[in-house]
Amino acid sequence: MATTAVPSQLAHAPFTTAQARAAGVSADVVRGPSYRKLFRGIYVAADVELTLAVWLRAVLLVVPSDAVVSHVTALRVYGFSIGDEAPFHVSTQASTHSRHRDITTHRRRARIPAHDRDGIPVTGPERTVVDVATKLSVVQLVQAAEFLIHQRLTTLDQLADYAITRHLDGVRRTRRLLPLLREGVESPMETLVRLMIVFARLPEPACNRDILDAAGRFIARGDLVYAEYRIVVEYDGWYHERTAWQRRSDTLRRERLEAAGWRVIVITSGDLAHKAAIVGRIHQALVARGYAGRPPHLNAMWTMWFS
Repeated sequence: MATTAVPSQLAHAPFTTAQARAAGVSADVVRGPSYRKLFRGIYVAADVELTLAVWLRAVLLVVPSDAVVSHVTALRVYGFSIGDEAPFHVSTQASTHSRHRDITTHRRRARIPAHDRDGIPVTGPERTVVDVATKLSVVQLVQAAEFLIHQRLTTLDQLADYAITRHLDGVRRTRRLLPLLREGVESPMETLVRLMIVFARLPEPACNRDILDAAGRFIARGDLVYAEYRIVVEYDGWYHERTAWQRRSDTLRRERLEAAGWRVIVITSGDLAHKAAIVGRIHQALVARGYAGRPPHLNAMWTMWFS
């Protein structure tokens, strides 16, 4: 069946059947191959890429007019993805809830200030952390908060002030989270590795510190740094493993560190299948450099968080 030309006003964004009629497109044509159904009564031109932004613009057509994208969906808008894209979460003061399977509506008593992200109303970074505080694990929550801090969407002080001065679900857990947060963390995987170390009760490394030689010259910037023991823990994701230029750069960098007396522990995505072994490697390196503290404490809680 041949497709029908799509009017310009319907070509790039989701629309309602009423908007289609106003553009001169009948219900039968909307249900044809030129268009794609997203929700009941909501369509988009068939050649439009279904990005998160497109989905959310469709969501906003079927929820109350005051609705704000929230919870894990807001995190995804800010760039931190966890879990499945759907259901999409929104918050509203309206008493009506969406009956769409892929939309979860949270009712709020007070007006929800919105931040504009490319035309999409989203809960602010601090409110988003509080909203997801009771939904995510401790590890996931720290990862999300440190990601937002690294993206300069908030600061540790702003998160603390919000959690301390508000009376919302999630603020108590957020307050307990604050001592675990660090500024200067550059990736969620760095957060994960650091928390594996901390919750195993090993010394906590510093995050993303410059490493200098004996003359004070810059050698490298380390992900997780034990300056006292001259140990660097590095996480290398898929980009490092698959890019020849990056592999060569990393190899030369590590050679400089080792020549200056530093021990470099490299953790890859494949190593994460055996997290206890990672902690064991770090402990062994610390002991070899003079650490005389307790061995890793991998209790049931550690196993639950990092399984």
